[in-house]
Amino acid sequence: MASFAATRLKPIGLVLLMATVSLPSWADDKLPMQRVDFQTEVSRVLANDLLSAKLTIEANDKDPVSLAKALTEAMNLSLAKAKLYKTVKVSTGNQSSYPVYTRAQKIEGWRGQATLELESTDFKAASELIAKLQSHLQLRSIDFTVAESTRRALEDTLTQEAIAAFRDKAALVTKSWGAKRYDLVQMSIGSTGNDYRPPMMMRAMAMKVESDSVPTQDMAGGESRVRITVNGSIELQR
Repeated sequence: MASFAATRLKPIGLVLLMATVSLPSWADDKLPMQRVDFQTEVSRVLANDLLSAKLTIEANDKDPVSLAKALTEAMNLSLAKAKLYKTVKVSTGNQSSYPVYTRAQKIEGWRGQATLELESTDFKAASELIAKLQSHLQLRSIDFTVAESTRRALEDTLTQEAIAAFRDKAALVTKSWGAKRYDLVQMSIGSTGNDYRPPMMMRAMAMKVESDSVPTQDMAGGESRVRITVNGSIELQR
């Protein structure tokens, strides 16, 4: 009889132990309705103030030395012209050459290319320089963006506005839900820029002009929209 009672008690003791261990995890769980996720966004449109252009020269020659000389002379001439425009930043890009083969896989000549890149917030000066350089270089592309310094200054202002909007929305949610207050759980801040470039300027003509009579083109930089987004979670306290 004593042996039977002992056998019956063991499972009961095990069930009680399991309940004691699992109860604290239930007590620590918080109701999902206490947490609210949302985002706020502010944006501003501003004019693109940075022009970037790329010009190249391509040449063919049977002698690789002569080819390299021709490319170097073209770049030196371009840099000499660019020095007269103090508000335009000029840099030499890639310069390369490669052999041209016949069908019999014999070298019949060499082909090379050199690149010149321009950057400026002075559209008028950049346009004048581009017109002069097209006497011996090919205009490949012109792009317009917002200068980094301009974007950073605007993003600082928009960040303050986005955070203030997030706080206002958090206060509104708290009041509407009938809670006493809220605690910030997490928050992240992101920025995006939707650059707009005039279609006529996105890809310039790849043409070579044999004189200095290229007219100066009026530049239209277009606009960009800069956005600051705040994503976050708050926990309502009743």
